Amino acid sequence: MKEKDVYSELSSIRNLMERSSKFISLSGLAGVLAGLYALLGAGLGYMLMNNIFETDGVITNRSVVVWQLFMIALTVLVFSVVTACWLTIRNAKNKRESVWNPVSRRLLTASGVPLVTGGLFILIMLMKGEYAFIAAACLIFYGLALFAGSHYTFVDIKWLGFCQILLGLIALIVPVYGLILWAIGFGVLHIIYGGIMHFKYER
Repeated sequence: MKEKDVYSELSSIRNLMERSSKFISLSGLAGVLAGLYALLGAGLGYMLMNNIFETDGVITNRSVVVWQLFMIALTVLVFSVVTACWLTIRNAKNKRESVWNPVSRRLLTASGVPLVTGGLFILIMLMKGEYAFIAAACLIFYGLALFAGSHYTFVDIKWLGFCQILLGLIALIVPVYGLILWAIGFGVLHIIYGGIMHFKYER
């Protein structure tokens, strides 16, 4: 057997093993769009906060403002999830793969536990009026979800998770910059990650 044929066969075996152990239909374009949604949401949140500040710099009704910001973030989340599902299904069809398989189920389970835990944690903080560290909690729990899920998909997601956790820890130290750090994490980093994923795996 020629050396070129050996390399080709080994490459085919490696791809087959990767497909059986990794979910590789995630869309980089979905990451880019999610980042754009997040930046738009952060911009709306910034304008909202500017409009409701009094001349002395004190928010008139803090709880209402926080819930409005939460609704903006929730809208961003819904649009991001819908976009990700649509593009991932399209990507899987192009690769002639099934979206719902044992690997994707393990991916959802691994990432779902920290995501659901984080969502409940943030809701409890909102109900108790503890608003200072909500942005930090969003980043940290999301980063943990990415790290956990990276075992079942592209390893690049692990590094995105690390960056999100780091930004969340910074937001714990300086919560006054929470909105900016949230925009960097969910906006800028998603655009960078999505672009890398698109050109690395989808072209």
